Amino acid sequence: MEIIKKDIDALNAVLTVVIEKKDYQEKVDQVLINYKKTANIPGFRKGQIPMGMVKKQFGQSVLVEEVNKLLQEKMNSYFNEQKLDILGNPLPKNETEIDWTGDDFSFEFELGLAPEFTVDINKKATLSYHIEADKTMLDNQVKTIRKQYGKLISKTEAGKTDEVTGIFTDTQGTIEHKTTFELELVNGKKQMTALVGSKVGDKIDLGTKGFFKEDALLARHLGLSSEQVQGLDTVVSFQLQEVNTREMAALDQSFFDKLFGEGAVTSEKELKAKIKEDAERQFVQQSDQKLLNDVIETLIDNTKFKLPADFLKRWIQSTGEVRLTQEEAEAEYDRSEKGLRYQLIEGKLRETYPELQIKFEELNAFAHDMIKVQMAQYGQMSPTDQEVDGIVARIMGNDEEVRRLSEQLNTKKLLEFFKANAKLKTKTISYDQFIKEAYA
Repeated sequence: MEIIKKDIDALNAVLTVVIEKKDYQEKVDQVLINYKKTANIPGFRKGQIPMGMVKKQFGQSVLVEEVNKLLQEKMNSYFNEQKLDILGNPLPKNETEIDWTGDDFSFEFELGLAPEFTVDINKKATLSYHIEADKTMLDNQVKTIRKQYGKLISKTEAGKTDEVTGIFTDTQGTIEHKTTFELELVNGKKQMTALVGSKVGDKIDLGTKGFFKEDALLARHLGLSSEQVQGLDTVVSFQLQEVNTREMAALDQSFFDKLFGEGAVTSEKELKAKIKEDAERQFVQQSDQKLLNDVIETLIDNTKFKLPADFLKRWIQSTGEVRLTQEEAEAEYDRSEKGLRYQLIEGKLRETYPELQIKFEELNAFAHDMIKVQMAQYGQMSPTDQEVDGIVARIMGNDEEVRRLSEQLNTKKLLEFFKANAKLKTKTISYDQFIKEAYA
């Protein structure tokens, strides 16, 4: 057997594999001997079939199967031995020209080669957000909690800060929805004017355009889908059934104890500090995800290398169950190119920084920690090692679960690595500013 690699350029090559009769004959003969023992052919007892008939009936298919097995085995060994990093799979070049009636065979394959490049994680700075719970947020949160734990008082006339309950309807009969909302959420001046001063039993006509700041609120209170309220500009009737005002809970010790346990918080200042701590802990997950996405985008934009695009398009065209047209394959390549570039970049990072590689011990420890957290959420604060080990063993025996855990651990390791090593520029920002800036 002979394998010859001819480079076309830095990203493309042709691999020629020559297989001679001596490479496969012994294996083919052994398979045919087994066929002779087990095959069922009318007119012959099992095991008594003449070898000539076995070869005539099965010889060609066995030859093709065994040569292809040998071909794949030797090519894979060659790629490993030569440390050849290929993209996609080898594409047969002379498949239709193979004469299976001969003794020796020569196969040619097109190869797409991974490019050589380096990754500089400090080439350009990435913005890292520290989301701060500012004074406005803390004041609003305290107000919300005081309302939640306060007293609901019934009224007959609606005021600007009251909560109203009623039924929305329209003349077409497509809307009939009972709902409750605070008048402070109303964005439209005309709607607010119509609602303030209205009495229980009144029926008020209201325009839907600009009613609330967000379409999501309009959809919820009209009982419609987000698609139905997009651009909705009509008049609906609101039958007012209830008006309530909330008397906010007093900022006293009994209120603090209800929230955090006896004596844990003793003043409004401590309450806000606790809310700030809890809020900013939750913000970290959002800022971390944003940071990870932005570092990845920065690496893709600033790590320049070429890909064997023509080869990859042909490979995409031929790999699916249904062969794609050239235009479909090009469109699919355009959609997947960015993802492929990042896969190569991430692979290069693992090669350069061994600490990014996932070891079994790390994955096992990660699974243990995850199970303990999940059990704590269900009230099992102190599970035994035996209980946790049993659950982890079941998880690690499931390939799908192992893949999912590996992806989570990989994300965690990448995030920690980027925080410690990438060029970052920190910006402190309020949550509202973060949403506007990060997701505009």
